[in-house]
Amino acid sequence: MAGDADLTAEANQLKQKIKDARKEVCDTDLVNECGNVEVLKLAIRVRKTLRGHLSKVYAMDWATDSRHLVSASQDGKLIVWDAYTANKVHAIPLRSSWVMTCTYAPSGNFVACGGLDNLCSIYNLKTKEGNVRVTRELAGHNGYLSCCRFLSDKQILTSSGDTTCALWDIETGQQTTTLTGHEGDVNCISLAPDMNTFISGSCDTTTKLWDIRDGMSNQTFHGHELDINSIAFMSNGLNFATGSDDATCRMFDIRSDQQLGCYTGESIVCGITSVAFSKSGRILFAGYDDYNCHCWDVLRQERSAQLMSHENRVSCLGVNEDGMALCTGSWDSFLKIWN
Repeated sequence: MAGDADLTAEANQLKQKIKDARKEVCDTDLVNECGNVEVLKLAIRVRKTLRGHLSKVYAMDWATDSRHLVSASQDGKLIVWDAYTANKVHAIPLRSSWVMTCTYAPSGNFVACGGLDNLCSIYNLKTKEGNVRVTRELAGHNGYLSCCRFLSDKQILTSSGDTTCALWDIETGQQTTTLTGHEGDVNCISLAPDMNTFISGSCDTTTKLWDIRDGMSNQTFHGHELDINSIAFMSNGLNFATGSDDATCRMFDIRSDQQLGCYTGESIVCGITSVAFSKSGRILFAGYDDYNCHCWDVLRQERSAQLMSHENRVSCLGVNEDGMALCTGSWDSFLKIWN
């Protein structure tokens, strides 16, 4: 027991040394550097409302064509939408209605989803017969599937409540790499633009930067006080944002190994469910439990707009590839397209 206590004390000392080293090299922050920049004010309104789900919408993801998107709901349906027309392209019945995540493949050929069934189910949208069917069910996690993201039609990355992330070979249905290091449920992941690295957010209040090529965690970022629910890379691949149950969004810089900004307000007392950057990176969109979506000026750390249209928790959001539209999904069963 004494040995365990000594190791714990040594680990805490090392953590403190890392914190002190970070403080020494942190010579400025966004507030001081961008004090003369005007707060960007946005005028965004709803352009389309996507109606079709019969229960809470839990997740959505844009296709790379910036026109189509996929959404997952606890009505047991995975729906592929045409955002231009607000029409449904595919309505896919799921074997389990307890879905928590969904994603669109970069090629546009596949969508995937998962949840409390511990499986990642992959569906082919471009079959010769014309019908959508399950092409693979990836089983290997010992906890719920919290997030999944395609690297290609042959590889997909998943995170789970079993504290691990995994890289899968879709053709064989096998895990090629298991990434361990978090001490709590892994709630979210975001791929870097170069597809070589990704970041993960966890119930252990930390985020980690991973290299997919060697399966190693290269950096760990601290700052949040409660579960991290969402995470998103900026388009430059050097910064990322997180949203947490502690009612704050935070932005981190990989190069300096520092937190650059904290986005919150006195009136905000609820958790953040989802975050996404605008195409330029100037605006951070965040979905909240209080039914609102707040738009933050990244440089000034002040609110640029508040989007109020949903009648229940904003559970997911995303900006499309060309940066021209924001989609929000809610427990009110609707998705809305904004610009």
